[in-house]
Amino acid sequence: MTDKQQEMIEYTTQDIIAFIMEDESRSMDGAMDLFYSSKTFERLTDVETGLYLQGSAYVYEMFKMEQNQRSR
Repeated sequence: MTDKQQEMIEYTTQDIIAFIMEDESRSMDGAMDLFYSSKTFERLTDVETGLYLQGSAYVYEMFKMEQNQRSR
């Protein structure tokens, strides 16, 4: 993984955690735990998927869809 790829993943991760905190009224630790344990985070950190190239809003929508599937 290149430095640029790592940087893009980190920025997206920060955005997603902020979205979770705002939308779900979670603490930072709670939001981090939720996102870091998700399949979306797993895909984001796998540079082969190219997900890190997508915008934060797109990745967050994927995360929300995953959470909706989980809650069924």
